[in-house]
Amino acid sequence: MLSLLPTLRRLTVAATVVAATVTALSGLSRQAAAEQKTITDVLGRTVTVNAPLKRIVLGFYFEDFMAVGTPAAYDSVVGISREAWESWVPANWAMHTGHRPSLAQIADVGEVEVQSFSVEKVLSLKPDAVVLADWQYKALGLDADRLEEAGVPVIVVDYNAQTLERHVASTLVLGEVTGQSARAKEIAAFYKTAVEDVQKRVAAAKQAKPRVYVEFGNKGPAEYSFTYGKNMWGAIATAAGGDNIAAPFVEWWGPINPEQVLASKPEAIFLSGNESKKNPASIRMGHGVDAAESKARLQGYLSRQGWADLPAVKSGAVYAVYQGASRTLSDFAMVQFFAKQLYPAQFKDIDPVKNYLDYYARYLPVQPKGTFAVSLKD
Repeated sequence: MLSLLPTLRRLTVAATVVAATVTALSGLSRQAAAEQKTITDVLGRTVTVNAPLKRIVLGFYFEDFMAVGTPAAYDSVVGISREAWESWVPANWAMHTGHRPSLAQIADVGEVEVQSFSVEKVLSLKPDAVVLADWQYKALGLDADRLEEAGVPVIVVDYNAQTLERHVASTLVLGEVTGQSARAKEIAAFYKTAVEDVQKRVAAAKQAKPRVYVEFGNKGPAEYSFTYGKNMWGAIATAAGGDNIAAPFVEWWGPINPEQVLASKPEAIFLSGNESKKNPASIRMGHGVDAAESKARLQGYLSRQGWADLPAVKSGAVYAVYQGASRTLSDFAMVQFFAKQLYPAQFKDIDPVKNYLDYYARYLPVQPKGTFAVSLKD
């Protein structure tokens, strides 16, 4: 038995050397996988980085980042603007953290809109780059310059513009950032095909564009909240073949005079809502929300002064949609929903809500359950 010991020692040493060699080669392979790239973001800015990035601070578009980069992309995320996810769509956050608890352990760098974004916190995380929404980048102003002066590149993407061009460009940028360019091209092509299909069907209808009013239903019937001009729901209404009555009066988003809504006589009204329970009269939509509750709250808006005389109310063309399904790759389904209500004959074979859920099944690791689009006609 003793005579075997030298042999065993030699085998152990050999195995250790082999293991070390494999580890070293693996490390070299990972290093080779990353290469210096010049990425052109949606603002036309060129940023040179080693891609795919290994340490990312992500400001917004959390599900889009995951859909394009796969859930594994979050292995490289070292910081997020947590409030823009957890507070804005709390049920969505709970759904994702339930599936992947480690998301809750990612460092919070603060949120731009409430002015809690911390450049110092970002720099302490030593990111390869910061990925921001266009609105975040513009709102940060000099703070964004501070990041770049400190050697941290800022890459800008934009799904808020709600244009086909920006959606596609942003998706391709996320593909480069995460090393998933092929997947990004697939998703971008999928989105482009869906939106162009809507445009073709609307054009085939050969009818006047119905007048549309859209409002964020977060304040309840007693107070008008903001509407949308040429982005977000306003752009979705336009893409769906609607004549957005707010477009001449609101550039991006903001309030509109209630008298102007009455004077414009919308033929279809869409109110968006989320899962928030803060206002008992607001529109509730989204993950974990019952359709009966959504419709009951939607019905409450019909009591607004003068609304009973609006064409949309008289015909029952009043709808609720999920706020979280805008400014994202899954919003093609909301374009379909708007278009189906405005041009029903052209979209008999389209089920927008099913398509919304199918997108999750195809590109994301979670499956939302709740209410995402409802009609008072149903």
